[in-house]
Amino acid sequence: MDKILIVDDTPAVLQALSLLLEIHGYDVITTTSPEQAIQYVDQLRVSLVIQDMNFTADTTSGEEGKTLFTELRRINGNLPIILITAWTDLEQAIELVKAGAADYIAKPWDDKKLLTIVANLIELGKSRQQTQQLKRIKQQQQSSIDAAKSVGLIYTSNAMQRIVDMAIQVAKSDISVLITGANGSGKEKIAELIQAQSTLSNKPFVKVNCGALPADLIEAELFGAEAGAYTGATKTRIGRFEAAHGGTLFLDEIGNLPYSGQTKLLRVIQTGEFERLGSVTTRHTKVRVISATNAELLKDIREGNFREDLYYRLNVIELIMPSLAERADDIVPLVKHFLPERQLSLSAERTLQIYPWPGNVRELENACKRVAVLKPEGVIEQEDFALQSVQLSSVSSNEKTEPDKAELEIAMREYQGVIARVARHFGMSRQALYRRLNKLGIDY
Repeated sequence: MDKILIVDDTPAVLQALSLLLEIHGYDVITTTSPEQAIQYVDQLRVSLVIQDMNFTADTTSGEEGKTLFTELRRINGNLPIILITAWTDLEQAIELVKAGAADYIAKPWDDKKLLTIVANLIELGKSRQQTQQLKRIKQQQQSSIDAAKSVGLIYTSNAMQRIVDMAIQVAKSDISVLITGANGSGKEKIAELIQAQSTLSNKPFVKVNCGALPADLIEAELFGAEAGAYTGATKTRIGRFEAAHGGTLFLDEIGNLPYSGQTKLLRVIQTGEFERLGSVTTRHTKVRVISATNAELLKDIREGNFREDLYYRLNVIELIMPSLAERADDIVPLVKHFLPERQLSLSAERTLQIYPWPGNVRELENACKRVAVLKPEGVIEQEDFALQSVQLSSVSSNEKTEPDKAELEIAMREYQGVIARVARHFGMSRQALYRRLNKLGIDY
């Protein structure tokens, strides 16, 4: 309900105006005190003010009204203010209208005219507020897009906008972030975005791919090793935690970390303490940890392959990356980024958007690199991408074999209602999954 504040030193005026406005559905606050009026506007969501020009007996200059008006506008520059005037302070009221007052009414007022003015001003205020809100949203979105571009992350889809906005939001804190999603979906780019937008942006940013190292070397990679600690260790080496001290450590493919390494990782996250391999000297480090995985860690926990306590240490905030098939709006902008100044035929665009992209953005980038080499000039046609025809032909058949209600309910329980994961399980877009859930009457 729209809240209207009436400020007048005459109780009879307050009573008449409040009765008129309340009958027509407005929430009305009244006061005879300019000081109280200022407090109301400062503390409450007031939609409109109706104020007198004089508040002291035998005062007709309108200066008190001018002072109140100026202070209210200082608190809220967009607040509509209607002035109640007598002929003696009409000139002052006109001056304030030029300064930004919404309107003025003379005593005695016309009820119908006043109601029309109030209704129009409140509607105008709502419209202006919505416009400003949309402007702020667009500015925030553009700011997010620019920040993402700075680390090479290209998108236009709402699915990615939500991920980018959340990444920028959590970047300002020092909490651990777990980024999950399929291979090639852009997890590392999101980690880079978090680092770039954080207060540690000028500090070390060290990356470790836990899936690319032999299991017996991962601990030495993370925590360092003394000379002779293992075969081939001819000199002391510092680990990634030491190298990242004061900054951020990105642990990619964290699900591949051996159980013994998980135990040491938990300790260093909890206490900041660790020892190099072959050493009994305890060292200290302060590092923000961002981790990523394409594995189902909850499943690994149930099977005894991943520590539950470590999972909850790493997963203070989880960012779930959508697959490229779930963000089809980003496909053409990505192609234009990978192949600047090249033109796509309409058939090529359609093909790219229905292809399932099992390798996600990485597969798309590689396809564009092939096109750049094999067809460096001219309009790019569908066949130039050399996408596997068997996968293209299977798209239509996959769309026909939709999961039934029982299958969906089981998957919703299995994935704890996380739509992105359920959609990925069935090879569906999230939009298609929502439609299927609604059709089958499944509460999500």
